[in-house]
Amino acid sequence: MSLAFCGVENNSFAYNVDGGVLNNGCFLDALNVVPHVFVLFITFPILFIGWGSQSSKVHIHHSTWLHFPGHNLRWLLTFVLLFVLVCEVAEGIVSDGFSSSHHLHLYMPAALAFMAAITSIVYYHNIETSNFPKLLLALLIYWLLAFIMKTIKFAKYTEHGIGPRQLRYCIAGLLMLLYGLLLAVEVKVIMGRRYVCYADPTEVKPPEDLQDLGVRFLQPFVNLLSKATYWWMNTFITAAHRRPIDLKVIGKLPIAMRALTNYLRLHRAFQRPEGSVPLGPKQIWRALRKAFGRPLILSITFRFLADLLGFAGPLCISGIVTDIFYKRTMPAIPHMGIHFISSQEFLENAYVLAVLLFFALLLQRTFLQASYYVAIETGINLRGAIQTKIYNKILRLCTSNMSMGELTVAQICSLVAIDTNQLMWFFFLCPNLWAMPFQIIVGVILLYYLLGISALIGATVIAVLAPVQYFVATKLSQAQKSTLDYSSERLKKTNELLRGIKLLKLYAWENIFCDSVEETRGKELSSLKAFALYTSVSIFMNAAIPIAAVLTTFVVHVHISEDADLSPAVAFASLSLFHILVTPLFLLSSVVRSTVKALVSVQKLSEFFSSDEIGDEPEASAVIPPGTSNHNQNKYQALVGTRKHARTHARTHITSGYFTWTDGPPTLSNVDIKIPFGQLTMIVGQVGCGKSSLLLAALGEMQRVSGTVTWNRKRGSVAYASQKPWLLNTSLAENITFEMPMIKPRYTAVIDACSLQPDIDILPQGDQTEIGERGIILSGGQKQRISVARALYQQTNVVFLDDPFSALDIHLSDHMMQEGLLKILREEKRTVVLVTHKLQYLPHADWIIAMKDGSIQTEGSLKDIQNSEPELFEQWKTLMHREDQDFEKETVAESMTDLERKNLRRAMYSRERGRTEEDEEEESLEGEDEDEDDDVSGSMRQRDTIPWRSCRSYLSSAGALLLSLLCLSQLLKHTLMVAIDYWLAHWTSQTNRSPLTKLCSASVVLIVPNLPALPLCANSTLHTHTHTHAHSWYLAVFSVLSCLGIALCLASAVAVEWTGLRVAKELHHNLLHNIILAPMRLFETTPLGSILNRFSTDTNTIDQHIPATLECLSRSTLLCLSALGVICYVTPVFMAALVPLAVACYFIQKYFRVASRDLQQLEDSTQLPLLSHFSETVEGLTTIRAFRYEPRFRQRLLEFTDANNIASLFLTAANRWLEVRMEYIGAGVVLVAAVASIINALYSNLSAGLVGLGLTYALMVSNYMNWMVRNLADMEVQLGSVNRINGLLQTEPENYEGLLTASQVPDGWPRQGEIQIQNLSVRYDATLKPVLKNVNAHIRPGEKVGICGRTGSGKSSFSLAFFRMVDMFEGRILIDDIDIAQLPLQTLRSRFSIILQDPFLFSGSIRFNLDPELKATDEMLWEALEIAQLKPVVKCLPGGLDAMVTEGGENFSQGQRQLFCLARAFVRKSSILIMDEATASIDMATESILQKVVMTAFADRTVVTIAHRVHTILNADLVIVMKRGIILEYDRPHALLEKDDSVFASFVRADK
Repeated sequence: MSLAFCGVENNSFAYNVDGGVLNNGCFLDALNVVPHVFVLFITFPILFIGWGSQSSKVHIHHSTWLHFPGHNLRWLLTFVLLFVLVCEVAEGIVSDGFSSSHHLHLYMPAALAFMAAITSIVYYHNIETSNFPKLLLALLIYWLLAFIMKTIKFAKYTEHGIGPRQLRYCIAGLLMLLYGLLLAVEVKVIMGRRYVCYADPTEVKPPEDLQDLGVRFLQPFVNLLSKATYWWMNTFITAAHRRPIDLKVIGKLPIAMRALTNYLRLHRAFQRPEGSVPLGPKQIWRALRKAFGRPLILSITFRFLADLLGFAGPLCISGIVTDIFYKRTMPAIPHMGIHFISSQEFLENAYVLAVLLFFALLLQRTFLQASYYVAIETGINLRGAIQTKIYNKILRLCTSNMSMGELTVAQICSLVAIDTNQLMWFFFLCPNLWAMPFQIIVGVILLYYLLGISALIGATVIAVLAPVQYFVATKLSQAQKSTLDYSSERLKKTNELLRGIKLLKLYAWENIFCDSVEETRGKELSSLKAFALYTSVSIFMNAAIPIAAVLTTFVVHVHISEDADLSPAVAFASLSLFHILVTPLFLLSSVVRSTVKALVSVQKLSEFFSSDEIGDEPEASAVIPPGTSNHNQNKYQALVGTRKHARTHARTHITSGYFTWTDGPPTLSNVDIKIPFGQLTMIVGQVGCGKSSLLLAALGEMQRVSGTVTWNRKRGSVAYASQKPWLLNTSLAENITFEMPMIKPRYTAVIDACSLQPDIDILPQGDQTEIGERGIILSGGQKQRISVARALYQQTNVVFLDDPFSALDIHLSDHMMQEGLLKILREEKRTVVLVTHKLQYLPHADWIIAMKDGSIQTEGSLKDIQNSEPELFEQWKTLMHREDQDFEKETVAESMTDLERKNLRRAMYSRERGRTEEDEEEESLEGEDEDEDDDVSGSMRQRDTIPWRSCRSYLSSAGALLLSLLCLSQLLKHTLMVAIDYWLAHWTSQTNRSPLTKLCSASVVLIVPNLPALPLCANSTLHTHTHTHAHSWYLAVFSVLSCLGIALCLASAVAVEWTGLRVAKELHHNLLHNIILAPMRLFETTPLGSILNRFSTDTNTIDQHIPATLECLSRSTLLCLSALGVICYVTPVFMAALVPLAVACYFIQKYFRVASRDLQQLEDSTQLPLLSHFSETVEGLTTIRAFRYEPRFRQRLLEFTDANNIASLFLTAANRWLEVRMEYIGAGVVLVAAVASIINALYSNLSAGLVGLGLTYALMVSNYMNWMVRNLADMEVQLGSVNRINGLLQTEPENYEGLLTASQVPDGWPRQGEIQIQNLSVRYDATLKPVLKNVNAHIRPGEKVGICGRTGSGKSSFSLAFFRMVDMFEGRILIDDIDIAQLPLQTLRSRFSIILQDPFLFSGSIRFNLDPELKATDEMLWEALEIAQLKPVVKCLPGGLDAMVTEGGENFSQGQRQLFCLARAFVRKSSILIMDEATASIDMATESILQKVVMTAFADRTVVTIAHRVHTILNADLVIVMKRGIILEYDRPHALLEKDDSVFASFVRADK
């Protein structure tokens, strides 16, 4: 057929201009081409010629999105314009179909207008990003011309009697309106930017965020199209494939999203004009609504629009099938020489409906994703604001709240980690509260309209089962809570087991504690079974309720009327509406649970915010004023200031002070003291007399009942070292400098004064090594010295040191006193207050405060006290073990804390070995990549692969039977689902012979969210009278298939959960037993937190998350495959489109999975420092407040919060990026399937039922692909837990077997306690050097042997060799003539007793701590306690032997814990006792008790003592001096002391 702009018909009215050219329709259309041709000719040269050269000169960050006035409105109007123009093109094509020749003027001008509209927005975007608004004059002229042309056209249509009944008239009116609005927007830009007609154009700078090169989260700044499609994320996600995502890559948050901005917004919302009001739950909710309500309303609006558009899909499909199989042609009406059609005729065209369906799906998914994004972003902003508010409250908390247990670190961390997240997720789910009633009401009304009373019965089934679903969800929540409780108990026991693993191995008690953990794990598994059962029921009900509702409805519908209309149209519409109805009811349980949790969380926050605070001090309550610039390096710096401390007359008085921690009697009474400026003040007294409390009272941490605390100037920063050392999770150097600039000479002097250099030399990265919970684990002494070093380094006027020598040996104490306190601090004339038990340092004090029972006994100089309190002075004198002038600096360097440095060195060496082995293992796994030169590209490839090995390991742990059942049930279930759909299509087609009634053979596919259907012909009178028996036959088969489907839904859900349960049980059991049997080297080289994470986070992932992800992944994959299979079966031509579709999906998922995994890991890794910062702050609250460092810690909190929030925001944006693309691909699938179906139906006689079935499945493909890729990414991350656990399962266990069996070992062995060591060489590992070399010794029965030596001499290795804790690769140890290497390990260790340096008590009763095997009688236990001098203490406790010991024995002092360890050793009554530096960390009084007990109670036993203080072994029968793994001296003590060159004698002289 020939083409012409106005057609080629003879005598065509199209060329008639008798009434004037403007009355000719073709001329009007030609006139409308002019503006579009103008804009295309004007803008193309600028875009493609001049623009390239200009853009190369513009180097502005992010192209500086300077949004002109009306930016968003312009984009919205352009989108609407493009849609209307598509409709105009379609209308022209449809209208042209009524003519004998093609009239190009009906659609060509609209096509040109479409091109011009796209060009205009591209042109505008480039002008905007270059900030050159003068070039917008071209668009101004274009909009003006287009508006004039459309106005003329619309006026002429009106003049010729064309009205709203004709679609083209409506389109012309809409276009006139749109062009007029765009013209108004252009005028607004001129008025706003003043670039034309004004002498002084407005200068506009880029947004403040975009001037900051670190801001890379661009969602708030990009144009509307990029916002809707997350186009700006393309570069980010593809780059992630080449380089791992870290905090540097994601940059900083925009100002509006930063925690500080949101906190200030929330803070303003909390402020009330009537003054301070307690923050109750109502006030908190009101403030949250006020601060974050507006974006939530936007999210709800988007959700409503998405739900409305959800009805368009099935409507369009119904129309398509109606047009194909029941086409009614109505003649078009000619006007002005051209044909006009009505809106109804336009919407009945199948091709038009296919295109409209495509656009409806695009819009619906765009709005839905926008709703999700806005809600999650609001929740993340809210979380950051609440966390900041919690932190500010923490910094003001009363110390007594923490010390008296009213608030614990765990409770505060729970508020931060759990309750703030509950509020965040509530805000995410909040739009559902409004969307659910809307969907339910509309769904029920339309169902009733279609099916009458039977629809209400089906809806009733759903309504009845919905409370059951809610009940199941409630039970699920209870089971989860119960599981969490048991999990916490198991973790507590596991933590104790790991912390005390050395003691457990030495006493052969590991199996007892392992059984205890297994017992709790059994309870946890019982709870997990309930959790799995309810999860199975929940999954089953989600799948079964739609089937049950549809089955019930159809049964009733067929039986209540003989001429029941069950055409494909009615069935399809009903099913879609049932799914609309079921979706919100499924969400109901989640939304209600989330709401309840949010209410509980707000209640907890209210209680927390109402907690007592310390007295008002201006420095502690610093808040940033609104409007503070965002890129100040430290927002709080101005509030801190640079303190230049006055060095004159600084002095503290406490007058008539009464202080208390609680509301009971005062802890400190009648305190009258003065602390002189620039002098060393010492506070001494017995344990528990209130020395530490006095320091805290002076710092304002205690509640003051009466009296005054006066600083002669406003108290500034006080360098405070608490009794319990407090470290940050950062490098050792940063712990010492503590936010102060690094001054190298001072730093070196402090390191030397605290004897830290040898420890630093051992650490892998020196003083840059991370220490604290997440880093290297240090000993108590090392922590104490770092804490003191921090106080020494600070340049503050006042220094408070609370018992800094408690965990240090005598040499370190002397050195620190001499070089630190007396040299650094005294020379700088700083006011020092020292709490100490080391009375030998009293001569150095300028002022002494003696305390007794919470009050001041006396104060003054030592000479004053000697005169006024001679008895007290004499008592002190007897306790002094040596004179101060005996300090010998040269003895210090080699007399350090032996054990801690040795352990640290051993750990560092072994850790490096471990890392090397791991690297080698990774290299061996990669195989083919070994020869690659580029390590980075190799690791990138590794990141891109799915961890199939971990997946195989996980599934194989379930066992072959369960795995087969899982696969079979899933395959059968989805096969049956397709069979149900196909049968329903067959039934409705066969029982309704009319062409119309073959429409849309309905599908019972179970997950079709937001896809209602309302066929245009639903209540058509074209019913086919069918025989009841025909319905009955089809209904019977349908019922059987449905019931089988329901049963298989249950079977598959149970199979998945039970598989997960079985794997969880197996992996935890294997992990626990492997860890218990692992050699000590594992615990020395692996951080405790890392092992504990395998039992906590990773086990929790395997227990609860992987089964759910596995079920969802298998379901979405099989549904996706079955949907694509059905589409290909219905329209084989679709297979041609399947190839590019598969390629696009492959690359999208490939890029997304890598980025998603990195972002999930980044979100988790940024949450850990945030939570650690909260726990660190709570634990070090007194130190932070003493230093006046609250603003600095607030700033760190903001940085941690922002880092976590930006990772969460990028992860959210990445998820939306994936979903939008998958949804758009899904919309493309629907378009291709629809067009293919129309062509097939018109030219190949495809049945209506198959068309409906294919299109119904096509609508669901995008959903399934989305979930498949999301779950694949989640599964990949979660399988990392399996991989990490498998790594620990590879650990080689200790050799517990021996040549002799336990029965062959004589009862009561060893009876004598004779030890013969013959040519013994020992090493910690086959890869390490020997630590003992050819050692020979003979210890007779009952001898008391002391072993001493410097650091690294092999003393501890000597003691561990008796227990085979080290590798004895040469020589042997004979005990009572039996080689210990031949004994089973458990038997050997159960026959000895040992007391370690660090006393360890387990939580439980005193009885359990003394005798976990429960073999000893009460008399034996009381006897052991009496020997250890603990009987009076235990007698006073409620319950006596059954009195409880808290975790770590915190309710007993250090000395008492050591005495309990002694009693524990005595209960065993073994003939050999080993004391490994047992007196290192206890005071002298306790040490003398312990020595006395050993000499009396163990008189007839062999005792080997590793000496910490050499004077403790002066009374030994034999002394062994070791050096570098060999025995240097071996003789009786007095014989060695008589030798002048004896090493032992030099030790004794140094220890005086």
